[in-house]
Amino acid sequence: MAILEIKTYPDNVLKEKAFPVTEFNDDLQKLIDDMIETMYAAFGVGLAANQVGVLKRIIVIDVSGKDESVPQNNAAPPLIVLINPEIIHSEGETEREEGCLSIPGYTTVIKRAENVKVRGLDRDGMPLEIEGSGLLAKALQHEIDHINGFLVIDRIGRIKKEFFKRRYMREAERKETV
Repeated sequence: MAILEIKTYPDNVLKEKAFPVTEFNDDLQKLIDDMIETMYAAFGVGLAANQVGVLKRIIVIDVSGKDESVPQNNAAPPLIVLINPEIIHSEGETEREEGCLSIPGYTTVIKRAENVKVRGLDRDGMPLEIEGSGLLAKALQHEIDHINGFLVIDRIGRIKKEFFKRRYMREAERKETV
């Protein structure tokens, strides 16, 4: 396994829609394992393939032990691998703070569905449905946004987005002069 480079804003690959996975082979399994290792090494709760520069509809998520709103007897599975995921049902609304491995150091409050049901395939190509609420629902929506070419900053208002871009550019210029 290998730790992959996480692409950061404004890398163009983050704005591209990923393609469906059609072949389940050793290369796919290696990519999934590398994504899992990369997510854990970055202390993230989720990672999408395009965040590591691969335009495939693959997400990995692990919110175990990180969501205090879920009793331990109802905790999410420790590791979720979803291929070609799609949200088939959502309900409720919540606002929670979100960060992103592709925008280090930035968090903002995002409105999302409180509960979601997602359909996809597991790493072996078998059909899978997952229902999530709380942090799991947020992570599922966040990572599916990624494979659809959306970042958290695409979910904030125009004025907030302008402030983000100005701050980001100042930080980038500051780092270049150091």
